[in-house]
Amino acid sequence: MSTYVTQEGLDKMKSELEKLESQERPKITQQIAEARDKGDLSENAEYDAAKEAQGMLEMKISKLKEMISTAKVINENQLDTSKVSILTTVRLKNMGTKQEQKFTLVPDNESDLKSGKISVNTPIAKGLLGKSVGEQAEILLPNGNKLSFEVLEISL
Repeated sequence: MSTYVTQEGLDKMKSELEKLESQERPKITQQIAEARDKGDLSENAEYDAAKEAQGMLEMKISKLKEMISTAKVINENQLDTSKVSILTTVRLKNMGTKQEQKFTLVPDNESDLKSGKISVNTPIAKGLLGKSVGEQAEILLPNGNKLSFEVLEISL
């Protein structure tokens, strides 16, 4: 299964993988060696903790490698701004509160609410996908509430 990412997202994953392999892995190997030098491994909590940390690190490295190997970079130049889609920025009007909001729809692993980036898999994003300027989207939230938004602008 492909993981859709921006070039920025792919670069972040590669740099995190590099850090885990070049810095974190040697640290844990050192911790295991130091704990092993302390003697009886059957009652050595430091050794057990270091081995567990190593397992978690290797799992994280493996997952990152898998995501990088299946990553498909989304080309922003080929996006259509006539409809809401992944990587578009959409300015909305909440029909209930009359307030305007602006979101950029991004892949799951790049969402950051503080900077206005929401996952394309959130209920709001799913309700907006495919809508054009002037259209309204009725969005049912997980708590059962309904929100209504009007699409005011779509941009990159």
